[in-house]
Amino acid sequence: MKELILVRHAKSSWDYDADDADRPLKERGISDAHRVAAAVAARLPEVQAVFSSPANRALHTCMILMRELGIPLEKLRVHRDLYDFSGTSVRDFVHGLDEGLHRVMVFGHNHAMTYIANAWGNKYVENVPTAGLVYLDLQAATWKEVSTGKTRMTVFPGQLK
Repeated sequence: MKELILVRHAKSSWDYDADDADRPLKERGISDAHRVAAAVAARLPEVQAVFSSPANRALHTCMILMRELGIPLEKLRVHRDLYDFSGTSVRDFVHGLDEGLHRVMVFGHNHAMTYIANAWGNKYVENVPTAGLVYLDLQAATWKEVSTGKTRMTVFPGQLK
C-alpha cells in the first residue's frame, strides 16, 4: 500500500514584480502553513521522502512544514515536474517514484493538487485551498499502478480558525 500526502503551497503575494516561480508567501500564508503543521503534527506518520516544486512559494511552504514536523532536510528533493498546474506532470511524477518508498509528501500547486486529490481519493474536494493538506491511502502495491485510493485526511486552514 502506498501513501501520498499532498500539500498546496500557502497564500502567495502578488505585491512584487516577480516571475511566477519567484513569488513569495504572504504573511497570512506563512501563518496558515504553521497552523496546518501544528494541526497535523500528532496525526501524520513519518514520511520517507518529501518532494517540492521549485517555485519559491511551494518551497517556502515545504520548509515550514518540514521544520514544524521535524522532518530532516535530507529527505527533501526539489523536482521541476511538480511545477505543474494541470496535474498531469504530478501524476506522472508519482507513477515514477522509487518503489522502495511507501509514504511520501508532495508540495505543489493548484489545480494539480485538487485534480490528484479527486482522481485518487474517495472524498470529493471542490478545491484544495492554499496551505491545504490531503492525505491519501492509495490502493496499489506499486506507484506505477496507482489509480484509486481513500482520502484519509483533509486539513485546510479555514477549518482551523
